[in-house]
Amino acid sequence: MAEKKLKEVKPKEAKLKEAPEVLIDEPAEEEKDWAKNETVEFSGKYIKAIGRRKKASAQVRLYENGKGVIMVNGQRASVYFPGDGFNIVTQPLKVTGRNRDFNFSVLVSGGGKNGQLDAVRLGISRAIFALDPTTKEALKVNNFLTRDPRQVERKKPGLRKARKAPQWSKR
Repeated sequence: MAEKKLKEVKPKEAKLKEAPEVLIDEPAEEEKDWAKNETVEFSGKYIKAIGRRKKASAQVRLYENGKGVIMVNGQRASVYFPGDGFNIVTQPLKVTGRNRDFNFSVLVSGGGKNGQLDAVRLGISRAIFALDPTTKEALKVNNFLTRDPRQVERKKPGLRKARKAPQWSKR
């Protein structure tokens, strides 16, 4: 039985020898991380647009002849809006077919992440439309040029929230 255990151990050691090949791929991942943290300098002429949603407002600057970089408050948009947020921000670019034509510098303030997300999308859409008015139809069909007017309703006196009343007792 002891011989069988030794035979079982040898194939496991062989698998451990193959592991260093996987470690070779890690420096490439480090390079990708470095590229994510890299900041892009924006200079030259730009087109300015503002997007708003709830309490959030986004000041967008569109720079022509770019590489498709979107910086939000000094961070990449994919880092600032993790998950599906980056896809929402780039929707106007995909609809107009201009994915890699421009660089965007965005300053966002106020509201929460979802409000900021919609504000940035509206600002990017308005900047693209200001540069090229022929994109209006594609942006308008997808409601990217429409500002969402819904706001939080104010709290009224005598109520717990905007409309929620305290519990009513008959006596």
